[in-house]
Amino acid sequence: MGKAETITLRVQDVSEQREFVADVPTEATWGEAMASIVKSMQLPTNTPDGEETVYTGRLERQGRHLHPSEVVGDVLQNEDRIVMQPEITAG
Repeated sequence: MGKAETITLRVQDVSEQREFVADVPTEATWGEAMASIVKSMQLPTNTPDGEETVYTGRLERQGRHLHPSEVVGDVLQNEDRIVMQPEITAG
């Protein structure tokens, strides 16, 4: 069996002060890739209130948020820049 294809993404936190280079399998969903990236970047997983932090990825090339079910190889290109943003829930 051959090696799975990957693409390289440049991922930043919302402050744009931390950048992470991620090689992501093209057949993975964005949700799967995002979970791995959040862990690798050591982004906070809980809010100050103790709730789970939910992240979205903003694809800078298209100016839109990626949906977790989108397949990486279908929507992303090599060297795309993604900004990881925590979802803010008004309460």
